Amino acid sequence: MIEEIGIRGIGVIERATLPLGPGFTALTGETGAGKTMVITALGLLLGGRADSGMLRRGAANAVAEARWLVPSGGSLAARVDELGGELEPVDDGRAELLVSRTVTAEGRSRANVGGRGVPVGVLQELADDLVAVHGQSEQLRLKSPAAQREMLDRFAGPQVADLLERYTGVHRRFQEDRAELELLTAERDQRAAEADELRAALAEIEGVAPQPGEDEELAALAERLSAQDELRLAAATAHEALSSEDIGALDALSLLVEARRALERHADLDPELARIAESVAEVATLAADASAELASYLGGLDPDAPGRLELTQQRINELAVLLRRYGPTLDDVLAYAETGSVRLLELDQDSDRIEGLGEQVAEDERLANDLADRLSAARQEAAARLGEAVTAELGDLAMGNAAVLVDVQSREELTSTGRDAVQLLLQSYPGAEPRPIARGASGGELSRVMLALEVVLAGADPVPTFVFDEVDSGIGGAAAIEVGKRLARLARSSQVIAVTHLAQVAAFATNHLRVLKDADGGVTASTVEQLAGDARVAEMARLLSGLTTSESALAHAQELLDLADEAARPAPRTGH
Repeated sequence: MIEEIGIRGIGVIERATLPLGPGFTALTGETGAGKTMVITALGLLLGGRADSGMLRRGAANAVAEARWLVPSGGSLAARVDELGGELEPVDDGRAELLVSRTVTAEGRSRANVGGRGVPVGVLQELADDLVAVHGQSEQLRLKSPAAQREMLDRFAGPQVADLLERYTGVHRRFQEDRAELELLTAERDQRAAEADELRAALAEIEGVAPQPGEDEELAALAERLSAQDELRLAAATAHEALSSEDIGALDALSLLVEARRALERHADLDPELARIAESVAEVATLAADASAELASYLGGLDPDAPGRLELTQQRINELAVLLRRYGPTLDDVLAYAETGSVRLLELDQDSDRIEGLGEQVAEDERLANDLADRLSAARQEAAARLGEAVTAELGDLAMGNAAVLVDVQSREELTSTGRDAVQLLLQSYPGAEPRPIARGASGGELSRVMLALEVVLAGADPVPTFVFDEVDSGIGGAAAIEVGKRLARLARSSQVIAVTHLAQVAAFATNHLRVLKDADGGVTASTVEQLAGDARVAEMARLLSGLTTSESALAHAQELLDLADEAARPAPRTGH
């Protein structure tokens, strides 16, 4: 339920607050005062399209905001919490939800739910849990077969809802599996060729059996083996310079030993000389270690380097072939082998998969047909009840000779919602040919059919809030009174907000708001006031006759209010 709507800078409305609350709220006002701007503001709050053209002239931005009273638990509260928004607790089981939408002069839009900025699409997502808006666009939507089927399913209740949920799941699986089966069957030869190609590639890679990082290791080894002579000469020359095997040769190690001995003989005479002697001894030790390492290195050089180099080059060439075909890197080759093995396993199972899918598709088709038949039967039964209930409502809406028939035609083809085409037909008078309401109903008749449908559907599947934009268009007199009665009846289970120009409708409201138009310096501004007492009687008189001071008009207005008040009272109980 909407507790309050605030509007700033939308159309002719500079700033207005609409106190709403439970029951039936009627919104009236002169032509051009901005009554429809309220519907525009509500449309923004429900995620409707926004553009800078809706801004009041001179306004920097347009703002619509509302306070909703919602259950403190359930799916809506969970979604708000998921978005990071907050609900303000009111009492046990209820909380306030603040929603706002701002549109700038450049056409940019911002939305806020529970104090948290959200994408505008979130407002559209929440709309179904908050409000049902009925205006010309909704009447146009009622002409679509999909909307008519949805209304029938909504009226039919849990039985059809459960069947439809089961059918939808089976049908979706049936469609997906059938599409895969058709693809596998159509591409069988192509997939077999792919499997053969993969099998050959994997056999080639497996034959070479590359190891991670092997290409880099082989490149380094090949470089070493190809430089064996240079490496041997360098190591031998260095070893000879450090420690010569020729007797009497002057090498570095001999000179270091001689230097160490010369220093050590006189080291006790000067500490500084002793320190230098220790350094020379360390250098001599390092030279001896280096000489030993060089000797070991020379001994470790491969005497068959040319042969090993040839084998290494062969291995490098084998890897190079794989890199060209499945690379460019060795990691790519190994990854190709891994993913290719998985893909080959999948392709090799095509025959089993096709057989299994064929059985599953046949079973799902049988089950989908069975559920579709049961769904059709349930819809046929509900269609008869819905037609009778709506026809009964139309009898009190100045369409006493008309009847609504809900036609359910079953087809062979299965769709996502079953096999049924649902169509609302309007029979203008007994014996007349029923015609689809899309072609057989005028705007006023369509409004009344919509209202009758909502009154009937409210008993089966109530909506928290209904908003009607001039649902009384094209009617008057006794029919308008009946429209008011129906809106009042609808307000027993839901909040009802109606923009109206008829006193006969507004009389049944429990909350009457008037949009006032004022002119200041040539710029029109509108605001909203809540009416009661004499002010409400005067507005009713204006709606009836255009006069607000005529005694007869005021008397007629009061009479109409008394009639509505009496109609709203519960019937007295009778006893024995």
